[in-house]
Amino acid sequence: MSMTADQIRQAFLDYFQARGHLLMPSSSLIPAGDPTLLLTTAGMVQFKPYFTGLATPPSRRLTSCQKCFRTTDIDAAGDYKHLTFFEMLGNFSVGDYFKEGAIQYAWEFVTGHLRLPPSRLWVTIYRDDEEAFRLWHERMGVPAERIYRYGERDNWWGPAGLEGPCGPCSEIHYDFGREHGCGDMATVEEVAQAALQPIRPFDDAQGRQAQGERGEEVKGCHPNCDRCGRFVELWNLVFMQFFQDADKKRSPLPVPNIDTGMGLERAATVVQGKHTVYDTDLFQQVIGRLCDLTGKSYGQDKETDYAIRVVAEHARGATFLINDGVVPANEGRGYVLRRIIRRAIRYGRQLGLGAATGSARSQILLPHVARAVIERMEGQYPDLKKNEGFILRVLELEEERFGQVYGEGKRLLENAIIAHNQVLETIAGLVSKRIDVEVGKARAHGGGTPPGRLLKDAYLILKEAGDSLKEQWVQGVFQEFKLGELQERVGQVLKVADQQMRRIDSLRRAQPTLEEAVSVAREAGAAVVSKLRQVMSGSLPGDVVFLLYDTYGFPPELTQEIAREHGLDVDMEGFRREMAAQRERARAAARLEGGARATADVYKALGVGATRFVGYETLIQPTVVVGLVANGEAVSQATAGQEVEVVLRETPFYAEMGGQVGDAGEVLLPKGRVQVYDAQMPVRDLTVHRGKVLEGVVALGDDAQARVDPQRRQDTARNHTATHLLHAALRQVLGTHVRQAGSLVAPDRLRFDFSHIAALSPEEMWAVESMVNERIRMNVPVRKRETGYAQAVQEGALAFFGDMYGERVRVVEVANGEPFSVEVCGGTHVERTGDIGLFLITSEQSIGSGARRIEAVTGRFAEVLIRERFGLLESVAQVLKGTPQEVEAKVKALVDALEGEWRRRQALERELARRDAEALLSAAREVDGVKVLVGRMEVSSVEALREVGDHLRDRLKSGILVLGAVLEERPVLVAMVTKDLVSKGYDAVRIVREAAYVMGGSGGGRPELAQAGGRHKEKLAEALGKVAEIVRRSRGKP
Repeated sequence: MSMTADQIRQAFLDYFQARGHLLMPSSSLIPAGDPTLLLTTAGMVQFKPYFTGLATPPSRRLTSCQKCFRTTDIDAAGDYKHLTFFEMLGNFSVGDYFKEGAIQYAWEFVTGHLRLPPSRLWVTIYRDDEEAFRLWHERMGVPAERIYRYGERDNWWGPAGLEGPCGPCSEIHYDFGREHGCGDMATVEEVAQAALQPIRPFDDAQGRQAQGERGEEVKGCHPNCDRCGRFVELWNLVFMQFFQDADKKRSPLPVPNIDTGMGLERAATVVQGKHTVYDTDLFQQVIGRLCDLTGKSYGQDKETDYAIRVVAEHARGATFLINDGVVPANEGRGYVLRRIIRRAIRYGRQLGLGAATGSARSQILLPHVARAVIERMEGQYPDLKKNEGFILRVLELEEERFGQVYGEGKRLLENAIIAHNQVLETIAGLVSKRIDVEVGKARAHGGGTPPGRLLKDAYLILKEAGDSLKEQWVQGVFQEFKLGELQERVGQVLKVADQQMRRIDSLRRAQPTLEEAVSVAREAGAAVVSKLRQVMSGSLPGDVVFLLYDTYGFPPELTQEIAREHGLDVDMEGFRREMAAQRERARAAARLEGGARATADVYKALGVGATRFVGYETLIQPTVVVGLVANGEAVSQATAGQEVEVVLRETPFYAEMGGQVGDAGEVLLPKGRVQVYDAQMPVRDLTVHRGKVLEGVVALGDDAQARVDPQRRQDTARNHTATHLLHAALRQVLGTHVRQAGSLVAPDRLRFDFSHIAALSPEEMWAVESMVNERIRMNVPVRKRETGYAQAVQEGALAFFGDMYGERVRVVEVANGEPFSVEVCGGTHVERTGDIGLFLITSEQSIGSGARRIEAVTGRFAEVLIRERFGLLESVAQVLKGTPQEVEAKVKALVDALEGEWRRRQALERELARRDAEALLSAAREVDGVKVLVGRMEVSSVEALREVGDHLRDRLKSGILVLGAVLEERPVLVAMVTKDLVSKGYDAVRIVREAAYVMGGSGGGRPELAQAGGRHKEKLAEALGKVAEIVRRSRGKP
């Protein structure tokens, strides 16, 4: 009987623990202490400080099962190979065993414990790694013809992120058999020769430009073949020997290390005798739930199977991301989550489920699938069950939100596309048909239009077409899209029209024959129509796609899908250009905000080493000036009036970090004084004191006395400890899904950003505020201690913030017997909670999907706020001629009276509108046997206009009516068609759109009821005047 995935996981960890490896828990998918990584992508991520020598590991041998997420495979997920979320089994050596130990352990485990036959296993190595070849061949007995050599693309690993450890790697591949291959095997010599060829850029199987490079294509099958499914990479052994910096320069690590990774999902596939991960016990429960929900069967239809795999895979990934504190957003990790949720919803729609389908069977899909994920995985990850409610709620809200975005975005996009096509056909038809009419007049029997008159008419037709194009396209159809590319396209057509108009004008002066005039008129019209069709009907511009995404949150993938349904391509390259331009604008803004600071190289070049921080123990410290920077450059001295950055040998000033602002104060010198208004750490462990020389001179080597402003420090400490209490209270009141997403700790206020999906109710706000103040009144000690980072996290200390942690960390604990708050934190804090005095929440608001922000004040600033609020209450009471206790009742009475007056006004307006409507009935006219009623109303809202329309439609019994009004300086139209006329082909949408073009607008709706808006209120009467003609032309159109 084959092993389950849970059994494989446990067997792996037991195997390495029995061989002296310390079992380390999986770290979060949000990398702690590594700002270079978006998400945890490999088992070694949490061990990077050990590999680089920045920290000492708790053991030189480690093992783990690490949750991982890779964003590069999002669009490929759903095939048989790629996953976004996976579990990585790994064993690690920090300066202990190296290649021999890693190879021996791996071979022994896969052949002895997983019982995989050696005849099914093939090995790959880096092209010039002779030591690895010798160990595999001579020590493990792997035949030489089963050991393949590859280049950097396939057998060099790392770094994970922009910089970090890296090195050559060796892989064990499992062979499913020749029947799954793509032909005869290439020899090891052929593969090795290809690895030595000059490298060239390549696209991988999904068409994406890959990060690495590859040499000549290998003819024949081989372990790293991407043309077939014969082989699967089972285990990767990375020989960490180098550190690669952000400039891709490599230097040897202090000691070589081992980092191995075996994907649990792939191991389960092989051990359980399956061919894809989706057939293993890790996915079968989830896929079974999907089949129950959809009524579909897995394994019957390729398209259905693919959709099921996408939904199952992304539901799994989303569940784990949310569990680790990621919430949907428009950037960063949140956008990764949003992407996979929306991709899952798109494929759920194909299965007939989801909020975007309007399906009666189930409006919400992903929470049901996520529940199956939790049921399957909670044994290994019990926090999934603990956070189940939050996970399901996030998915439900995001799916509902996407349903709204999808509906609004699709409506906007489809209206634009349809209107685009209508304008295209209208203007093209205008040119072609009218020129044909004029030609017919010119050739009429008995003396037609003179050639000169024909050319003049053709000239006016082209001018009118150009004017119409500018008005309808640029100002009307895409009035929401103020876009350069559309303007450019229109410009191309207008340029051709202008050329043809000049040609016509030139011929008129030459007194042409009738046939010459006819020929030129037709050629001119055909040239304009041809250009119009060429530039307007090819593809949807990239900036339209970008605007839909940037303004409405509409995914570009869906824009592509909908455009294809209407026969349009999408300029995705243009979309990417717009995205790149936006990122550059953001970078430029950041550079402007940053001001003229010195670069990191300037600070490093000072060569002064680390600043010793003594601010936990004292606020006054004798020290020495060891560095000076002015105007972005290192200097030897600075004089009165100069802005300066002072570096001291030791300092009591806390540098801005972890959300806490830097200290302020002064530096006293033998011949001068520097006012310090901020302390920063521009490079690791170096504190700079930014300020101004108030008097005298400051010079390198000066003895100095650093003095921190005690009032500012104490106010900041109050707010920092209060932030910890607030965090703990939020987790108790709202749930442990609450995680810090950012903070500001200043002297006068605190700001705390956290993950949560809904606004706090008044009861929740009161509960949080009361809980914090209760802890303050208890006057609990605030204890600080140093410990190892790994130990602190294992003991339950919260460490969510993205700071880079060292080997030793500071833990701040608020406990009165049982811990209330325990966090890894380097900030300054009060000695006892009673020092905070009072805590008041001043605001709570959304800062994005799934993220909330609370602002609060403490201590003396809370006292000021209370005085201000009581003063305001007294002032309002005086205005109302009452007492503070009577304010609520008096205000309520005023509001009730105002609402009553408003209702009376609305009733009067409706009555007056009805009277005007009755008068309009007599103005109804017949157009081709259909009653048509058109009129302008004086109303204050669209709702009132529709109400008048409903009344008139009922009175007409059968007919078409179009009502117009000017609301907030914009013209609005409402069109209604009775059901009997809808069945005859009359369409309110078509009618209202064509009328709206006159006002520079567009609209939408249903055949029986449609609405439109415009830009030019002065053209409302003209638009209403066109209705009869539009109705006549639209009769009987399908």
